[in-house]
Amino acid sequence: MTTSQLHIALLAFPFGSHATPLLTLIQKLSPFLPSNTLFSFFNTSQSNTSIFSKSSKPDNIKIYNVWDGVIETNGTTPIGREAIELFIKATPSNFEKVMKEAEEETGVKFSCILSDAFLWFSCKLAEKMNVPWIAFWTAGSGSLSVHLYTYLIRSNEQTLSTIPGFSSTLKISDMPPEVVAENLEGPMPSMLYNMALNLHKAAAVVVNSFEELDPIINNDLKSKLQKVLNIGPLVLQSSKKVVLNVNSEESGCILWLEKQKEKSVVYLSFGTVTTLPPNEIVALAEALEAKRVPFLWSLRDNGVKLLPKGFLERIKEFGKIVSWAPQLEILAHSAVSVFVTHCGWNSILEGISYGVPMICRPFFGDQKLNRRMVESVWKIGLQIEDGSFTKSGTMSALDTFFNEDKGKVLRQNVEGLKERAIEAVKSDGSSTKNYKNLMELVK
Repeated sequence: MTTSQLHIALLAFPFGSHATPLLTLIQKLSPFLPSNTLFSFFNTSQSNTSIFSKSSKPDNIKIYNVWDGVIETNGTTPIGREAIELFIKATPSNFEKVMKEAEEETGVKFSCILSDAFLWFSCKLAEKMNVPWIAFWTAGSGSLSVHLYTYLIRSNEQTLSTIPGFSSTLKISDMPPEVVAENLEGPMPSMLYNMALNLHKAAAVVVNSFEELDPIINNDLKSKLQKVLNIGPLVLQSSKKVVLNVNSEESGCILWLEKQKEKSVVYLSFGTVTTLPPNEIVALAEALEAKRVPFLWSLRDNGVKLLPKGFLERIKEFGKIVSWAPQLEILAHSAVSVFVTHCGWNSILEGISYGVPMICRPFFGDQKLNRRMVESVWKIGLQIEDGSFTKSGTMSALDTFFNEDKGKVLRQNVEGLKERAIEAVKSDGSSTKNYKNLMELVK
Protein backbone atom coordinates (compact mmCIF):
# COMPACT_ATOMS: atom_id res chain seq x y z
CA MET A 1 0.00 0.00 0.00
CA THR A 2 1.10 3.53 -0.71
CA THR A 3 1.26 6.28 1.90
CA SER A 4 2.43 9.07 -0.41
CA GLN A 5 -1.07 9.92 -1.65
CA LEU A 6 -3.55 11.84 0.53
CA HIS A 7 -6.45 9.62 1.58
CA ILE A 8 -8.89 11.26 3.99
CA ALA A 9 -11.42 9.23 5.97
CA LEU A 10 -14.67 11.13 6.54
CA LEU A 11 -16.80 9.71 9.35
CA ALA A 12 -20.37 11.04 9.48
CA PHE A 13 -22.97 10.98 12.23
CA PRO A 14 -26.04 9.96 10.21
CA PHE A 15 -28.85 11.69 12.10
CA GLY A 16 -30.46 15.13 11.97
CA SER A 17 -28.52 17.62 9.86
CA HIS A 18 -25.04 16.33 10.72
CA ALA A 19 -23.87 14.54 7.57
CA THR A 20 -24.68 17.30 5.08
CA PRO A 21 -22.36 19.98 6.59
CA LEU A 22 -19.52 17.42 6.59
CA LEU A 23 -20.08 16.87 2.87
CA THR A 24 -20.28 20.65 2.30
CA LEU A 25 -16.97 21.09 4.13
CA ILE A 26 -15.27 18.52 1.92
CA GLN A 27 -16.74 19.92 -1.29
CA LYS A 28 -15.16 23.25 -0.42
CA LEU A 29 -11.86 21.72 0.72
CA SER A 30 -11.43 19.35 -2.23
CA PRO A 31 -10.40 21.88 -4.97
CA PHE A 32 -7.53 23.21 -2.84
CA LEU A 33 -5.88 19.82 -2.22
CA PRO A 34 -3.73 17.81 -4.68
CA SER A 35 -5.86 16.58 -7.58
CA ASN A 36 -5.20 12.91 -6.74
CA THR A 37 -6.46 13.26 -3.12
CA LEU A 38 -8.90 10.50 -2.19
CA PHE A 39 -11.89 11.00 0.10
CA SER A 40 -13.70 8.02 1.59
CA PHE A 41 -17.10 8.98 3.05
CA PHE A 42 -18.38 6.60 5.75
CA ASN A 43 -22.04 6.86 6.66
CA THR A 44 -25.15 4.68 6.95
CA SER A 45 -26.89 3.62 3.75
CA GLN A 46 -30.07 5.56 4.55
CA SER A 47 -28.21 8.80 5.29
CA ASN A 48 -25.97 8.42 2.24
CA THR A 49 -28.99 7.94 -0.01
CA SER A 50 -30.61 11.05 1.45
CA ILE A 51 -27.70 13.49 1.19
CA PHE A 52 -26.25 12.33 -2.13
CA SER A 53 -29.63 12.46 -3.84
CA LYS A 54 -29.66 16.23 -3.14
CA SER A 55 -26.03 17.03 -3.89
CA SER A 56 -23.62 16.37 -6.72
CA LYS A 57 -20.71 14.17 -5.68
CA PRO A 58 -17.13 15.16 -6.59
CA ASP A 59 -15.35 12.42 -8.54
CA ASN A 60 -12.72 11.91 -5.86
CA ILE A 61 -15.25 11.07 -3.10
CA LYS A 62 -16.05 7.38 -2.70
CA ILE A 63 -19.12 6.50 -0.67
CA TYR A 64 -19.12 3.63 1.83
CA ASN A 65 -22.07 2.34 3.84
CA VAL A 66 -21.48 1.38 7.47
CA TRP A 67 -23.87 -0.82 9.44
CA ASP A 68 -26.59 1.17 11.23
CA GLY A 69 -26.88 -1.38 14.04
CA VAL A 70 -30.32 -2.59 12.96
CA ILE A 71 -30.80 -6.36 12.94
CA GLU A 72 -33.45 -7.51 10.45
CA THR A 73 -36.84 -7.64 12.15
CA ASN A 74 -40.44 -8.19 11.07
CA GLY A 75 -40.45 -5.25 8.69
CA THR A 76 -40.48 -2.44 11.26
CA THR A 77 -37.69 0.14 10.92
CA PRO A 78 -36.43 1.80 14.12
CA ILE A 79 -36.74 5.59 14.13
CA GLY A 80 -35.81 8.49 16.40
CA ARG A 81 -33.97 7.73 19.63
CA GLU A 82 -34.13 3.97 19.10
CA ALA A 83 -32.35 4.24 15.74
CA ILE A 84 -29.68 6.54 17.20
CA GLU A 85 -28.99 4.19 20.12
CA LEU A 86 -28.72 1.13 17.86
CA PHE A 87 -26.22 2.99 15.68
CA ILE A 88 -24.14 4.12 18.69
CA LYS A 89 -23.99 0.55 20.02
CA ALA A 90 -22.67 -0.62 16.62
CA THR A 91 -19.74 1.80 16.77
CA PRO A 92 -16.77 1.80 16.38
CA SER A 93 -16.52 -1.72 14.88
CA ASN A 94 -18.94 -0.85 12.05
CA PHE A 95 -16.60 1.97 10.94
CA GLU A 96 -13.39 -0.01 11.47
CA LYS A 97 -14.58 -2.88 9.29
CA VAL A 98 -15.47 -0.71 6.28
CA MET A 99 -12.45 1.58 6.70
CA LYS A 100 -10.19 -1.46 6.40
CA GLU A 101 -12.05 -2.47 3.21
CA ALA A 102 -11.60 1.06 1.80
CA GLU A 103 -7.83 0.96 2.32
CA GLU A 104 -7.61 -2.46 0.65
CA GLU A 105 -9.81 -1.37 -2.25
CA THR A 106 -7.91 1.85 -2.98
CA GLY A 107 -4.46 0.55 -2.09
CA VAL A 108 -3.84 3.80 -0.20
CA LYS A 109 -3.55 4.06 3.57
CA PHE A 110 -5.45 6.83 5.34
CA SER A 111 -3.45 9.98 5.97
CA CYS A 112 -6.05 11.75 8.15
CA ILE A 113 -9.39 11.12 9.85
CA LEU A 114 -11.94 13.95 9.69
CA SER A 115 -15.01 12.99 11.68
CA ASP A 116 -18.13 14.43 13.19
CA ALA A 117 -17.09 15.42 16.71
CA PHE A 118 -19.82 13.16 18.13
CA LEU A 119 -17.77 10.17 16.94
CA TRP A 120 -15.17 10.59 19.67
CA PHE A 121 -13.75 7.08 19.14
CA SER A 122 -12.14 8.49 15.98
CA CYS A 123 -9.26 9.61 18.20
CA LYS A 124 -8.54 5.96 19.04
CA LEU A 125 -8.76 4.93 15.39
CA ALA A 126 -6.37 7.77 14.46
CA GLU A 127 -3.91 6.76 17.19
CA LYS A 128 -3.95 3.18 15.95
CA MET A 129 -3.27 4.36 12.37
CA ASN A 130 -0.76 7.00 13.52
CA VAL A 131 -2.58 9.78 11.64
CA PRO A 132 -4.12 13.08 12.84
CA TRP A 133 -7.73 13.30 13.95
CA ILE A 134 -9.70 16.44 13.03
CA ALA A 135 -13.12 16.78 14.67
CA PHE A 136 -15.97 18.70 13.04
CA TRP A 137 -18.49 20.32 15.39
CA THR A 138 -21.53 21.08 13.23
CA ALA A 139 -23.24 23.29 15.84
CA GLY A 140 -22.23 26.56 17.54
CA SER A 141 -19.37 27.42 19.86
CA GLY A 142 -21.76 27.84 22.79
CA SER A 143 -23.09 24.29 22.69
CA LEU A 144 -19.56 22.93 22.31
CA SER A 145 -18.50 24.91 25.36
CA VAL A 146 -21.24 23.58 27.65
CA HIS A 147 -20.31 20.00 26.74
CA LEU A 148 -16.72 20.71 27.81
CA TYR A 149 -18.14 22.06 31.09
CA THR A 150 -20.44 19.04 31.65
CA TYR A 151 -18.88 17.99 34.94
CA LEU A 152 -18.88 21.55 36.33
CA ILE A 153 -22.50 22.17 35.28
CA ARG A 154 -23.68 18.93 36.88
CA SER A 155 -21.91 19.70 40.13
CA ASN A 156 -23.45 23.10 40.82
CA GLU A 157 -26.09 25.15 38.99
CA GLN A 158 -24.55 28.36 40.34
CA THR A 159 -21.53 27.81 38.10
CA LEU A 160 -23.58 28.54 34.96
CA SER A 161 -23.00 32.27 35.36
CA THR A 162 -19.23 31.69 35.47
CA ILE A 163 -18.97 29.94 32.08
CA PRO A 164 -17.18 32.44 29.82
CA GLY A 165 -19.27 34.15 27.16
CA PHE A 166 -22.74 33.34 28.45
CA SER A 167 -25.44 35.63 29.74
CA SER A 168 -26.23 35.60 33.46
CA THR A 169 -29.73 34.47 32.43
CA LEU A 170 -28.44 31.03 31.41
CA LYS A 171 -30.35 28.25 33.20
CA ILE A 172 -30.12 24.50 33.66
CA SER A 173 -33.28 24.22 31.56
CA ASP A 174 -31.33 25.73 28.63
CA MET A 175 -28.78 22.91 28.68
CA PRO A 176 -28.72 20.14 26.06
CA PRO A 177 -30.38 17.14 27.76
CA GLU A 178 -27.23 15.00 27.48
CA VAL A 179 -25.31 17.45 29.70
CA VAL A 180 -27.78 17.16 32.58
CA ALA A 181 -28.98 13.57 31.99
CA GLU A 182 -29.65 11.63 35.17
CA ASN A 183 -27.39 8.87 33.90
CA LEU A 184 -24.31 9.72 31.82
CA GLU A 185 -23.95 6.06 30.86
CA GLY A 186 -26.88 6.07 28.41
CA PRO A 187 -25.84 5.78 24.73
CA MET A 188 -26.24 9.43 23.73
CA PRO A 189 -25.09 11.10 27.01
CA SER A 190 -22.13 8.71 27.15
CA MET A 191 -21.10 9.49 23.58
CA LEU A 192 -21.15 13.26 24.17
CA TYR A 193 -19.43 13.03 27.55
CA ASN A 194 -16.66 10.90 26.03
CA MET A 195 -16.40 13.47 23.25
CA ALA A 196 -15.88 16.21 25.83
CA LEU A 197 -13.17 14.14 27.55
CA ASN A 198 -11.30 13.39 24.30
CA LEU A 199 -11.58 16.49 22.11
CA HIS A 200 -8.28 17.85 23.42
CA LYS A 201 -6.61 14.99 21.50
CA ALA A 202 -7.85 16.32 18.17
CA ALA A 203 -5.27 18.12 16.02
CA ALA A 204 -8.08 20.64 15.43
CA VAL A 205 -11.75 21.13 16.17
CA VAL A 206 -13.51 22.69 13.20
CA VAL A 207 -16.65 24.73 13.94
CA ASN A 208 -19.35 25.87 11.53
CA SER A 209 -19.44 29.41 12.88
CA PHE A 210 -17.30 32.55 12.81
CA GLU A 211 -15.04 33.85 15.58
CA GLU A 212 -16.68 37.26 15.81
CA LEU A 213 -20.03 35.73 16.82
CA ASP A 214 -18.76 34.35 20.15
CA PRO A 215 -15.29 35.83 20.78
CA ILE A 216 -15.19 35.17 24.55
CA ILE A 217 -16.38 31.57 24.16
CA ASN A 218 -13.88 30.95 21.37
CA ASN A 219 -10.96 32.28 23.41
CA ASP A 220 -11.99 29.94 26.24
CA LEU A 221 -12.23 26.97 23.84
CA LYS A 222 -8.77 27.78 22.49
CA SER A 223 -7.39 27.53 26.02
CA LYS A 224 -8.74 23.95 26.29
CA LEU A 225 -8.22 22.49 22.80
CA GLN A 226 -5.18 22.19 20.51
CA LYS A 227 -6.75 24.25 17.70
CA VAL A 228 -10.21 25.77 17.23
CA LEU A 229 -10.96 26.66 13.62
CA ASN A 230 -14.18 28.55 12.96
CA ILE A 231 -14.66 28.21 9.19
CA GLY A 232 -18.25 29.41 8.73
CA PRO A 233 -20.83 30.30 8.01
CA LEU A 234 -20.56 27.45 5.49
CA VAL A 235 -23.63 28.85 3.76
CA LEU A 236 -21.61 31.99 2.91
CA GLN A 237 -18.45 30.00 2.17
CA SER A 238 -20.24 27.90 -0.44
CA SER A 239 -19.13 28.47 -4.00
CA LYS A 240 -22.79 28.10 -5.03
CA LYS A 241 -24.31 31.48 -4.29
CA VAL A 242 -28.01 31.89 -3.59
CA VAL A 243 -29.73 32.65 -6.87
CA LEU A 244 -33.31 33.85 -6.85
CA ASN A 245 -34.50 31.86 -9.83
CA VAL A 246 -38.19 32.66 -10.02
CA ASN A 247 -39.05 30.39 -12.93
CA SER A 248 -37.33 27.11 -12.01
CA GLU A 249 -38.36 27.03 -8.35
CA GLU A 250 -41.14 24.43 -8.13
CA SER A 251 -42.84 25.52 -4.89
CA GLY A 252 -43.51 29.01 -6.24
CA CYS A 253 -42.17 30.63 -3.06
CA ILE A 254 -39.86 33.09 -4.80
CA LEU A 255 -42.50 34.12 -7.32
CA TRP A 256 -44.88 34.76 -4.41
CA LEU A 257 -42.23 36.71 -2.45
CA GLU A 258 -41.58 38.92 -5.49
CA LYS A 259 -45.14 40.25 -5.11
CA GLN A 260 -44.74 41.21 -1.43
CA LYS A 261 -43.52 44.46 0.07
CA GLU A 262 -40.01 44.76 1.47
CA LYS A 263 -39.59 43.44 5.04
CA SER A 264 -43.26 42.42 5.24
CA VAL A 265 -43.27 38.60 5.26
CA VAL A 266 -43.18 36.18 8.21
CA TYR A 267 -41.34 32.98 7.25
CA LEU A 268 -42.09 29.90 9.37
CA SER A 269 -40.11 26.66 9.26
CA PHE A 270 -39.25 24.10 11.93
CA GLY A 271 -36.72 21.89 10.17
CA THR A 272 -36.98 18.40 8.73
CA VAL A 273 -37.19 16.53 12.06
CA THR A 274 -39.43 18.64 14.30
CA THR A 275 -43.22 18.29 14.24
CA LEU A 276 -45.31 20.93 16.00
CA PRO A 277 -48.00 19.63 18.41
CA PRO A 278 -51.52 19.91 16.89
CA ASN A 279 -52.66 22.61 19.35
CA GLU A 280 -49.67 24.79 18.41
CA ILE A 281 -50.36 24.43 14.68
CA VAL A 282 -53.91 25.66 15.34
CA ALA A 283 -52.69 28.53 17.57
CA LEU A 284 -50.16 29.66 14.95
CA ALA A 285 -52.78 29.55 12.22
CA GLU A 286 -55.29 31.56 14.27
CA ALA A 287 -52.67 34.21 15.10
CA LEU A 288 -51.55 34.58 11.48
CA GLU A 289 -55.14 34.88 10.30
CA ALA A 290 -56.00 37.44 12.99
CA LYS A 291 -52.92 39.58 12.23
CA ARG A 292 -53.34 39.28 8.45
CA VAL A 293 -49.59 39.67 7.92
CA PRO A 294 -48.12 38.15 4.75
CA PHE A 295 -46.67 34.76 5.69
CA LEU A 296 -44.88 31.83 4.08
CA TRP A 297 -45.14 28.60 6.07
CA SER A 298 -43.23 25.40 5.36
CA LEU A 299 -45.62 22.78 6.72
CA ARG A 300 -45.71 19.10 5.80
CA ASP A 301 -48.96 17.49 4.65
CA ASN A 302 -49.64 15.83 8.01
CA GLY A 303 -49.58 19.31 9.59
CA VAL A 304 -51.80 20.86 6.92
CA LYS A 305 -54.53 18.37 7.90
CA LEU A 306 -54.58 19.91 11.39
CA LEU A 307 -55.25 23.49 10.25
CA PRO A 308 -58.61 25.07 11.20
CA LYS A 309 -61.46 24.32 8.82
CA GLY A 310 -61.53 26.79 5.93
CA PHE A 311 -58.17 28.33 6.91
CA LEU A 312 -56.48 27.83 3.52
CA GLU A 313 -59.33 29.52 1.71
CA ARG A 314 -59.48 32.47 4.11
CA ILE A 315 -55.73 33.26 3.98
CA LYS A 316 -55.06 32.77 0.28
CA GLU A 317 -54.83 36.54 -0.33
CA PHE A 318 -51.95 37.06 2.12
CA GLY A 319 -50.51 33.65 3.06
CA LYS A 320 -48.80 30.70 1.37
CA ILE A 321 -48.26 27.19 2.74
CA VAL A 322 -45.83 24.75 1.08
CA SER A 323 -44.66 21.26 2.03
CA TRP A 324 -41.04 22.20 1.31
CA ALA A 325 -39.40 25.61 0.96
CA PRO A 326 -36.00 26.71 -0.48
CA GLN A 327 -34.89 28.23 2.84
CA LEU A 328 -31.69 29.97 1.75
CA GLU A 329 -33.38 31.71 -1.18
CA ILE A 330 -36.25 32.76 1.08
CA LEU A 331 -34.06 34.17 3.85
CA ALA A 332 -32.00 36.02 1.24
CA HIS A 333 -35.12 37.72 -0.17
CA SER A 334 -35.75 41.36 0.74
CA ALA A 335 -39.45 40.71 1.40
CA VAL A 336 -38.75 38.54 4.47
CA SER A 337 -39.05 40.35 7.78
CA VAL A 338 -38.84 37.68 10.51
CA PHE A 339 -37.96 33.99 10.74
CA VAL A 340 -40.06 31.78 13.06
CA THR A 341 -37.75 28.85 13.81
CA HIS A 342 -37.05 25.79 15.98
CA CYS A 343 -33.51 27.13 16.59
CA GLY A 344 -31.55 24.35 14.95
CA TRP A 345 -27.99 25.60 14.45
CA ASN A 346 -28.11 25.61 10.64
CA SER A 347 -31.28 27.71 10.72
CA ILE A 348 -29.84 30.13 13.28
CA LEU A 349 -26.67 30.62 11.24
CA GLU A 350 -28.65 31.04 8.03
CA GLY A 351 -30.86 33.67 9.68
CA ILE A 352 -27.75 35.56 10.82
CA SER A 353 -26.06 35.19 7.41
CA TYR A 354 -28.99 36.88 5.68
CA GLY A 355 -29.82 39.40 8.42
CA VAL A 356 -33.23 38.06 9.46
CA PRO A 357 -34.29 38.38 13.14
CA MET A 358 -36.01 35.40 14.77
CA ILE A 359 -38.95 34.24 16.85
CA CYS A 360 -37.81 31.10 18.65
CA ARG A 361 -39.69 27.95 19.57
CA PRO A 362 -36.98 25.40 20.54
CA PHE A 363 -37.67 21.70 21.09
CA PHE A 364 -34.63 19.52 21.88
CA GLY A 365 -30.84 19.11 21.70
CA ASP A 366 -28.97 22.43 21.57
CA GLN A 367 -32.05 24.39 20.44
CA LYS A 368 -32.89 25.84 23.87
CA LEU A 369 -29.32 27.01 24.33
CA ASN A 370 -29.35 28.53 20.84
CA ARG A 371 -32.56 30.35 21.74
CA ARG A 372 -30.92 31.77 24.86
CA MET A 373 -28.02 33.07 22.75
CA VAL A 374 -30.42 34.60 20.21
CA GLU A 375 -32.46 36.37 22.87
CA SER A 376 -30.05 37.22 25.68
CA VAL A 377 -26.53 37.34 24.22
CA TRP A 378 -26.79 38.41 20.57
CA LYS A 379 -30.19 40.12 21.06
CA ILE A 380 -31.39 39.28 17.55
CA GLY A 381 -34.73 37.69 18.40
CA LEU A 382 -37.07 36.55 21.14
CA GLN A 383 -38.60 33.38 22.51
CA ILE A 384 -42.29 32.80 22.03
CA GLU A 385 -44.18 33.59 25.26
CA ASP A 386 -44.10 30.66 27.76
CA GLY A 387 -42.09 28.56 25.30
CA SER A 388 -44.91 27.31 23.04
CA PHE A 389 -47.30 28.80 20.52
CA THR A 390 -50.57 30.27 21.70
CA LYS A 391 -52.71 32.64 19.68
CA SER A 392 -52.12 35.60 22.00
CA GLY A 393 -48.39 34.85 22.50
CA THR A 394 -47.79 34.61 18.76
CA MET A 395 -49.69 37.83 18.08
CA SER A 396 -47.66 39.58 20.78
CA ALA A 397 -44.37 38.36 19.27
CA LEU A 398 -45.39 39.54 15.80
CA ASP A 399 -46.37 42.93 17.25
CA THR A 400 -42.81 43.29 18.55
CA PHE A 401 -41.42 43.04 15.02
CA PHE A 402 -44.03 45.05 13.16
CA ASN A 403 -45.22 47.72 15.59
CA GLU A 404 -42.58 48.46 18.22
CA ASP A 405 -39.13 50.02 18.52
CA LYS A 406 -37.76 46.76 19.92
CA GLY A 407 -38.19 45.14 16.50
CA LYS A 408 -36.02 47.86 14.97
CA VAL A 409 -33.25 47.18 17.50
CA LEU A 410 -33.39 43.41 16.83
CA ARG A 411 -33.07 44.07 13.08
CA GLN A 412 -30.10 46.39 13.59
CA ASN A 413 -28.39 43.81 15.80
CA VAL A 414 -28.79 40.97 13.31
CA GLU A 415 -27.65 43.21 10.45
CA GLY A 416 -24.51 43.91 12.45
CA LEU A 417 -23.82 40.18 12.85
CA LYS A 418 -24.55 39.62 9.16
CA GLU A 419 -21.85 42.17 8.26
CA ARG A 420 -19.35 40.43 10.56
CA ALA A 421 -20.21 37.05 9.02
CA ILE A 422 -19.61 38.42 5.52
CA GLU A 423 -16.29 39.95 6.64
CA ALA A 424 -15.23 36.59 8.14
CA VAL A 425 -15.49 34.78 4.80
CA LYS A 426 -13.69 37.44 2.74
CA SER A 427 -10.18 36.69 1.45
CA ASP A 428 -8.56 38.23 4.55
CA GLY A 429 -11.32 37.25 6.99
CA SER A 430 -10.94 35.09 10.09
CA SER A 431 -12.86 32.09 8.66
CA THR A 432 -10.84 32.14 5.43
CA LYS A 433 -7.58 32.17 7.41
CA ASN A 434 -8.85 29.27 9.52
CA TYR A 435 -9.80 27.40 6.34
CA LYS A 436 -6.26 27.76 5.04
CA ASN A 437 -4.99 26.47 8.38
CA LEU A 438 -7.31 23.45 8.03
CA MET A 439 -5.99 22.74 4.51
CA GLU A 440 -2.42 22.72 5.79
CA LEU A 441 -3.38 20.30 8.58
CA VAL A 442 -5.07 17.95 6.12
CA LYS A 443 -2.03 18.06 3.82
